Amino acid sequence: MVARNGDRQAGNERHHERVHAMEPVHIGQLAQPAAYVSALRRVLAQIDTKLIDAITEVLLSARSAGRTVFIIGNGGSAATAAHMATDLCKVTAVAGQPGLRAVSLPDHVALLTAWSNDAAYDESFAGPLRAYLEPGDVLVAISASGRSPNVLKAVRLANDRSATTIGLTGFGGGELAGLAQIALVIDAHDYGLVEDAHLAINHALTAAVRARLARSTERGAARAA
Repeated sequence: MVARNGDRQAGNERHHERVHAMEPVHIGQLAQPAAYVSALRRVLAQIDTKLIDAITEVLLSARSAGRTVFIIGNGGSAATAAHMATDLCKVTAVAGQPGLRAVSLPDHVALLTAWSNDAAYDESFAGPLRAYLEPGDVLVAISASGRSPNVLKAVRLANDRSATTIGLTGFGGGELAGLAQIALVIDAHDYGLVEDAHLAINHALTAAVRARLARSTERGAARAA
């Protein structure tokens, strides 16, 4: 179910998935891989696909307007950010038309470490975004816990700069669920389950964007024929 609150930020209504607080998977339960697979199946089944639809619309609008999609995260979420940027840029390119202009900021190791070393680690994403981010751009913030200080600072900056902010999180959502204009909270309290679900969401978004762009291209070709 989609829960909405009336607070608007940067002209966009926030959307939040209601969290059902699935019990954490205890390490003792994972001696058999089937237990993990079963838990992941339950987590994926509870994702509100309406939120994925909403994020798809944001990404398509960004592409149509020539805006940039920036993606951030730490650790496993940094790897997901890189994967997402690659898929959105490359996989969504159809029929000679470009995909999205998507950038994974964790991939810029020299820039990330320069800001972290010379200022503070919570500036690792906000610092570059002060130079890169423009109104109308999109920031996808990935944090399993929803509490990563550098991710939260970047989202606050993006909100202030009239960008659209999307949060992918878990563990009840953390502060990220309240900051992002669209927040998809995975109903799990296990990092592996949350990160797996985030990657599945990436693939769902990529497939949806690609299909929509392919359909639009086919219609354009039919009209021109």
